[in-house]
Amino acid sequence: MMSCSLSFLSYCILLLVLAFCDLLLEVESRALFVFGDSLVDNGNNNYLLTSARADSPPYGIDYPTHRATGRFSNGLNIPDIISEQLGMEPTLPYLAPQLTGDRLLVGANFASAGVGILNDTGIQFFNIIRIAKQLEYFEQYQRRVSGLIGAEQTEQLVNSALILITLGGNDFVNNYYLVPFSARSRQFSLPDYVVYLISEYRKILQKLYDLGGRRVLVTGTGPIGCVPAELAQRSISGECSVELQRAAALFNPQLTQMLADLNSQIGANVFIAANTFTMNMNFVSNPQAYGFVTSKIACCGQGPYNGIGLCTPLSNLCPNRDIYAFWDPFHPSERANRIIVQQILTGSSEYMNPMNLSTIMALDSRT
Repeated sequence: MMSCSLSFLSYCILLLVLAFCDLLLEVESRALFVFGDSLVDNGNNNYLLTSARADSPPYGIDYPTHRATGRFSNGLNIPDIISEQLGMEPTLPYLAPQLTGDRLLVGANFASAGVGILNDTGIQFFNIIRIAKQLEYFEQYQRRVSGLIGAEQTEQLVNSALILITLGGNDFVNNYYLVPFSARSRQFSLPDYVVYLISEYRKILQKLYDLGGRRVLVTGTGPIGCVPAELAQRSISGECSVELQRAAALFNPQLTQMLADLNSQIGANVFIAANTFTMNMNFVSNPQAYGFVTSKIACCGQGPYNGIGLCTPLSNLCPNRDIYAFWDPFHPSERANRIIVQQILTGSSEYMNPMNLSTIMALDSRT
């Protein structure tokens, strides 16, 4: 009887050891953390009382399950495609109840549609996860993982992770230019507002570094004056909004310079600037060269350019999403997202500064 009990105990210990080894193997694979807005949110807002949601059809029509997931896309979004291309397991929304146990070791998506660099951006959406709260959740995440694998392994997991952050567009379209004579436009001239945004963004990125981020992809704004929503409101004959394009043209170079300054201060290439303005502008200005029939009309929407209101079951819906650069009034289609991710992976210094993601992965594999 005692021999049987000892054998059973040994078996249990072996199972525990094997389970712990599996956890360590998970840690050795690279985690992905995502912060930002609707361009990268994969479902956190589904768990919030907010109007900034993509949890009903036809969102997700081309997702593997053909169901709306909370992604503002017909299918996959940018973090999904990065995970796919790098052979990583896709991250879950941080608020998803399924994000427990060893699934935490894959990383987490903290992004929330509607947020910006500033706390007053997106106030019309009510309950969204503002960027300060996203960073609080990142701290909470690390405490949860420490309880699973220990503090030292958690620090290693976070330090070696890939981080993606996308902010800035909403600070223009859902703040400064949201209504005529908005509070921020009365407080700041556009050039001064951009300087203020950059200074606030620097604090956010410094906090991300302080929390352990060591490889951080930072995307600029896209051509916000050319999205179907802005064409519908501001364009007479399909031309991009000059004022919103001017905002992007001021913001993006200053963002790149701020990232270079941060890297210089730290003494390492922690922050990588992704020139998503030019990545998007390539197919916006010449859609046919990229296999699109239009970059002005959204696949899903209503009104001029399908740019008014939300994408809903009652909206106009194109039969072939692959030939539309924009899925809804604000967001690229999955196929457009794939073009963007390809440049993030392999783009020249015109698109990725100081290096592209493939170079990062190759360098980091040697350390």
